[in-house]
Amino acid sequence: MKKTVLVTGGAGFLGSHLCEKLLDRGCHVICMDNFFTGSWDNIRPLMERPDFEVLRHDVTEPYNFYVDEIFNLACPASPPHYQRDPIATYKTNILGAINALDLADKWHAKVFQASTSEVYGDALVHPQVESYWGNVNPGGIRSCYDEGKRGAETLFFDYHRQHGTRIKVVRIFNTYGPKMNPNDGRVVSNFIIQALKGEDITVYGDGKQTRSFCYVDDLIRGFLLLMDTGEDVSGPVNLGNPVEFTMLDLAQKVIALTGSKSKLVHRPLPGDDPKQRRPDIGLAQKLLGWKPEIMPDEGLKRTIEYFKGVA
Repeated sequence: MKKTVLVTGGAGFLGSHLCEKLLDRGCHVICMDNFFTGSWDNIRPLMERPDFEVLRHDVTEPYNFYVDEIFNLACPASPPHYQRDPIATYKTNILGAINALDLADKWHAKVFQASTSEVYGDALVHPQVESYWGNVNPGGIRSCYDEGKRGAETLFFDYHRQHGTRIKVVRIFNTYGPKMNPNDGRVVSNFIIQALKGEDITVYGDGKQTRSFCYVDDLIRGFLLLMDTGEDVSGPVNLGNPVEFTMLDLAQKVIALTGSKSKLVHRPLPGDDPKQRRPDIGLAQKLLGWKPEIMPDEGLKRTIEYFKGVA
């Protein structure tokens, strides 16, 4: 029998890729989005497929229909977007989690939470492993997202303990690829757009802070592997690419791959910006047999080709 799968935030960068993969699996997919940051362009190619439907709805408001599985991805993910309305961001995380969990309880559905490496904050442990509790500023400008995701994880595990809810929790590290919003303020899209336009590339701080970037296809494959695991695997599980490099390294890679003449300019580092970020993916390798297959140079080439068509 065909599964009915709800993807909240389904018109976003990750959500639209996930919807496509679920349709390819033969699922009936309900894409829920309020289009605060989601885009009709991301899902327009899917709208002709008979098993795809779109529901314009805010996850902070309850909803009720039959589902077999829920992927809870709804939340702005880039600092400019989640800081635009921090109260709404926090509500999206907390109320969105409660509404997804309540629906899962009603239909005994599996429910997946897209958490984030931001739960580790400005990490004092490197690389970050799932057992690390994090170093987050609860009153900082990133807290609506960081603490919102931490609170959502709390709800997922409390529902699991109290109600036996069938949960899956993944912690997403920086991800990039086609369908990224060119104006969302994330570093990969910023650098590529600036390089393609020949503009100065904006590097915050000294550029020596590090990140690890996972190509979107690898990440979505990890989502599906985790959702397919048995009842004994709930997470949290890190998903990301452990190849780590500085923002200066990334800028130089983008300049080289685009053939741009862009120069680097430095701007002040935003508040609470983590100094380093790299996942320990040992648990994902052990439980899911998962590791990234698309390395940064190849992934950046594919992403640059996409942005050439939209920049």
